[in-house]
Amino acid sequence: MTLRIAIAGGGAAGFFAAIRAAEENRRAEVLLFERSPEPLAKVAISGGGRCNVTHHCFDIDRLVQHYPRGARELIGPFHRFQPKDTVEWFESRGVRLKVEPDGRIFPVSDRSASIVQCLLREAERLGVQLFLGTPVESVRSFPGGGFELDLQRGQRVQADRVLLATGGNRATAGYRLAASLGHTIVEPVPSLFSFHIPDSSLHRLSGISVPDARISAEGPVPEQAGPLLVTHWGISGPAVLKLSAWGARAFAACDYCTTLNVCWQSDGRGRRREAIAEERRRHPARSLVARPLIRVPARLWEWILERANIPGDRMWSHLSNAEANRLADACDRMSLETAGKSLFKDEFVTCGGVSLKEVDFRTMQSKCCPGLYFAGELLDIDALTGGFNLQAAWTTGWIAGEAMARG
Repeated sequence: MTLRIAIAGGGAAGFFAAIRAAEENRRAEVLLFERSPEPLAKVAISGGGRCNVTHHCFDIDRLVQHYPRGARELIGPFHRFQPKDTVEWFESRGVRLKVEPDGRIFPVSDRSASIVQCLLREAERLGVQLFLGTPVESVRSFPGGGFELDLQRGQRVQADRVLLATGGNRATAGYRLAASLGHTIVEPVPSLFSFHIPDSSLHRLSGISVPDARISAEGPVPEQAGPLLVTHWGISGPAVLKLSAWGARAFAACDYCTTLNVCWQSDGRGRRREAIAEERRRHPARSLVARPLIRVPARLWEWILERANIPGDRMWSHLSNAEANRLADACDRMSLETAGKSLFKDEFVTCGGVSLKEVDFRTMQSKCCPGLYFAGELLDIDALTGGFNLQAAWTTGWIAGEAMARG
């Protein structure tokens, strides 16, 4: 009797699972259902349309540190399929990849179509049956094993095994389908976003960036470091996005209204008062605006002085002790009040989804419903930017596909 595998979701995880299942068991019938008329839509727009396939981080202990949720659970899966394996998989199928200075990996073509076409070719070669514009409306499990899927217009399909890989978007039916089969859904909230800062004086600095900032928030959110960008609505950049990921639930709980503390230059933090004393001694007749204390663009330095309520033409020798303290604090711990968020471009990522306690990460099979599997962002897994979210999709899809095919 032919093994039939049904997969809901034609994104990165669903396609990779379908390809792996068909490759592992050539006699299996693999059906891939995608709600939209276009498969792999999120892959196509990822990385600004270039597709950030994965990241050049081949050490698993370091790799899992990029996952605010799912780090512990992914250790085992990454020992079986990690970024190095992803690189080898695509390159062995004719897609040349390159590593950028920050470790992100892209196709040499700089076109996501290279990745999309590779996956489509492999699926077709292996006989995966792709159904576009065909959402899975409901799934029922049978007491003796197997499933029945309700599609659109009253169509029904039976399958021996089912994979849910519909992504982390509320618009998909994945959460509802998983819950109907006995799973707990951890409430999804945005994970990667920038902050709105209502201070109009900051907005005038739009476009200014600093390479090595540190940013923290009130509450139990770990401080983050990296480049920071001032925008016309607030602040963004890698440091901010990392903070948003690690503090996703805390920020959602306060409706994204909180106090952020910014250190504009990590180097020398905690020693600003000594640096101020040195400026007073060595350059007493120079103005503060002409001798910045930290390495930031001139307009930003002038704004920092303004926020510290210190005239820019003040000479270093005339800086009072009270002003010196305010200046040190403005450089190392400037408070910025937030008033909302903006999602990061088109790369919508959520934390939340199917509870990880209810999934066996050796196979990606449900602990609640035998024969049901999960992969990708439908799970309560999310990562920082840089190709890590796609890597989780490749890994969980690969493991689920292999396990379903073997049974």
